[in-house]
Formats: sequence, structure tokens, C-alpha cells
Amino acid sequence: MKRLVKNEDKAVEVEQQGEDKVMKRTIKDSVFTNLFQDKKYLIQLYRALHPEDISVTEDDLTDITIKNILTDGIYNDLGFSVGDKFIIMVECQSTWTMNIIIRVLMYLVQSWIEYLERTSQNLYKSKKVKMPVPELYVIYTGERKTKPRQISLSKEFFDGKKCCIDVKVKMIYDSKKGNIINQYITFTKVCDEQVALHGRTREAIFETIRICKDKNVLKEYLENREREVVDIMMALYDEEEIMRSYVRSEVQEAVQVAVQEAVQVARQEERKEAYIEMAREMIRDNEPVERIMKYSKLSKETILELKKQEDLK
Repeated sequence: MKRLVKNEDKAVEVEQQGEDKVMKRTIKDSVFTNLFQDKKYLIQLYRALHPEDISVTEDDLTDITIKNILTDGIYNDLGFSVGDKFIIMVECQSTWTMNIIIRVLMYLVQSWIEYLERTSQNLYKSKKVKMPVPELYVIYTGERKTKPRQISLSKEFFDGKKCCIDVKVKMIYDSKKGNIINQYITFTKVCDEQVALHGRTREAIFETIRICKDKNVLKEYLENREREVVDIMMALYDEEEIMRSYVRSEVQEAVQVAVQEAVQVARQEERKEAYIEMAREMIRDNEPVERIMKYSKLSKETILELKKQEDLK
């Protein structure tokens, strides 16, 4: 039975891995990334992060969102540069994970590499390169009791020890009422409420859009791109359902394999017990050890141990 439990654990692990894949796929084409591809809304995001900077225009913003890095297809949510001053990386998360710190670091390094190529700067020359200042943010839309203002690589992964590198990510849970960040977070909460009522259906999407427009939440965006938003969200729901169906089938298969293995183990135990009983009878009949080995398929050591047990009776 131990093997059955072990394989059921594997089945659970398959399910968890499947859920992670769902998350990765949905991040790629979310409403969040679609919204901020439009500089009209991207400038609003920048001003929400830097209200003191009133001189920046849409023309100063450059989209540097990473489309695909590494071999497993990692995508980041949003990256943009502001002239030569900043590289700003913004991730949107509904589930809490400290691994986002490492992912953001990977995105930043890749963005720096692309920046150096774009500005024709060479790291292998003696002249010091010019680098824009990075700012790293996570917009968290889930539910959590503790809400740290900042998370740190050193603190979370190295027990706060001083080390050669640290990464600090600013956490955003809400923002000034009415600004673009506040509106997006409100949109996600309305969406969650409607999914809880109607499931991952078109009705939930249409109700989300209707309620948000009535509340003046992303109203212009939703009015101009309603069909696009519906298509994006339905595609995400469909992908999630496909992945969950795949996970369920994988779990069922894993459980079936576990049951088959458990049955095989049980049969092997039964056969072994039968051979042991046969060996005991032959020992009682004073059969030679070699003959007992031949018919019982037991080792010499096992038979001698059984003989010792019989002599003690």
C-alpha cells in the first residue's frame, strides 16, 4: 500500500504542475498586458507611479516588454523605458509567490541586454556604459492578510544576509482612487465576484464589463475594446479548462497506474508467502536445501533461516 500512496502523491504533484502551467499561459495575453500596450493608458500608469513628473509624454515611453526569454517560454507582463532615465518592470499577480523576485530579476537582466544592444553600447570596451535606473513593481490583486510594502531577494532567500546582489520589488495593493492602477485592481475584483456567481462564462465577462462601465472603471477602454476583452478572457477561460481537463486525465491515469502497481505488489507478496509455505513443508519432510531452492525459488539464506525457525519449534 505504500507504493499506492506514493503514486497518489505523484498524481497530486501532476495536478499542481498543471495549475502552474495554467497560470503561465494566462499571464501572457491578459487584459493587463493588452491595456498597457496602448500608450494612452501606459502614460497614466507612469504618472500613477511618478505623479511628480509632469513633463513626460507618450513619446518618451518605449515598450520593452519581453516577448519570450529562455527555453521554457517565460513572458513578463509589462516593461517600459522612460527616455534614458528608467526601466520600469511591472508584474501583475493574483497568487502570492516570492519567486516573483527572481523572475523580475531575470526580466530586468534581459531588458538591460536588449537596452545595450539598442543603444549600441559594448560591455567589453573600457568606456563605462550608461544604464537607466531600474524600478521593479508587483501589482497584487489577490487576498492576503500581511501586505509588505517591499519584498527583497536578500531577505526572502538569504535570511537577510549581506550578499553581492539584492533585488527590491515594490508591492502595490491599491492606489489613489480613480487612477489607472486603482481601476485595474477594481476590474479584477469585480471579475472575481462575477466568476464566483456565474463561473468562467460569457455571462461573467459581460456582467464584469457592464458593472465596470457603470462605475466608470476602465470605461473608455472597455467601450472601445469590449469585443477584444471578451475574446481575450474567453480564450483564457478556455485554456484554463483545457489544462484542467488535461490535469484531471493525468491524475486519473496516475491513480490507475498506482492501483495496478499496488495489485502487482500484493500478488508478488501472495506468491512469496506461498513459496515460503512450500519451503516450510519441504523442510519438515527433510528435503535437501538445493531441492527446496529449486521448487520454492527462494535464496539459500532464506531457506536456512526458515530451517532455523522450524528447528526452534
